[in-house]
Amino acid sequence: MLVVELAFTPAPERLAARPAHRAALARLHAGGELVAAGPWDDDSGALLVFALDRPRLEEVMREDPYYRRTPGVDVRSIREWAPIVGI
Repeated sequence: MLVVELAFTPAPERLAARPAHRAALARLHAGGELVAAGPWDDDSGALLVFALDRPRLEEVMREDPYYRRTPGVDVRSIREWAPIVGI
């Protein structure tokens, strides 16, 4: 599994891009590639947990401009995660 952490600023472009981004997340979840995703309670960023390999994650991130080209969205980290309990 791969975990992506995002940081947000209040840029209006981020808010405008959010509906399309959330629709993409819903498709990934329905397809079993996204386990969970959501913003921090203070809307300073988000955490996404993907059940896919790194090449596929890179493809997903290229297809969704929210990750790379939307002002107000910064990919802080991409880390491999090996859960022991749950999921």
